[in-house]
Amino acid sequence: MQHIDHLARDKKLKKIIDLQQPHVLNKRDNICLYLCYSIMSQQLSTRVAEVFHQRFVNLYGGQEPAPSQIAATPFETLRGIGLSNAKANYVLNVCRFFIEEKITDEALHTMSDDDVIGLLTRIKGVGRWTVEMVLMFALGREDVFAVDDLGIQQAICKLYKIDPADKRAMKEQMLAVSKKWSPYRTYACRYLWGWKDNAPEAVAKPVKKEPKNPKQKSKKEKPSKVKKATKKTAKKRNATKAK
Repeated sequence: MQHIDHLARDKKLKKIIDLQQPHVLNKRDNICLYLCYSIMSQQLSTRVAEVFHQRFVNLYGGQEPAPSQIAATPFETLRGIGLSNAKANYVLNVCRFFIEEKITDEALHTMSDDDVIGLLTRIKGVGRWTVEMVLMFALGREDVFAVDDLGIQQAICKLYKIDPADKRAMKEQMLAVSKKWSPYRTYACRYLWGWKDNAPEAVAKPVKKEPKNPKQKSKKEKPSKVKKATKKTAKKRNATKAK
């Protein structure tokens, strides 16, 4: 694959690419709904996020809702599935914005990355990081670099020995490293995430089991040299006493 050949020029990145299956970017429909899901999933584990997604879809008979359906949903109903006040408001903001601005999937797919970021960050509750996730995972853009993503920061700092203490300097170094990955920085981020989330743990050494009764020796256990020497000394003493 072309992106692998390009990224593999970075020897450090190549090491973690070789540990994973090739990533493929997909383009999705219903970008508005994906953005709502992204908001609901923030700061949640994958398992918990899936629970919220299912509860959300259940509000609409198990079918993916259109923006107009979500916008017509009472705030209290969204709170009722466990969303916080802020997330419930942000979800409604997203859908109202898509309706008012008449945003379509087709239009978003034809816009540049910067134009998509400029448009969607106008929505209250939607930041640059959230839109970058949309670009990567919904619009299938190949050259997005999520410099503010905590997972990417941790992976790059570990792989390239970057000191994370100074955040500004850290981001400057991250951007410098990522330049050589362009135009496939999205793929690089995917491999960095995959490496960070699936790094092999150290294998623990097997612990020898103690006999159930400490006083009982194993049949295979042989007396130590110290014990043999002690027995010999005791025999000599007994022989001396006998004389």
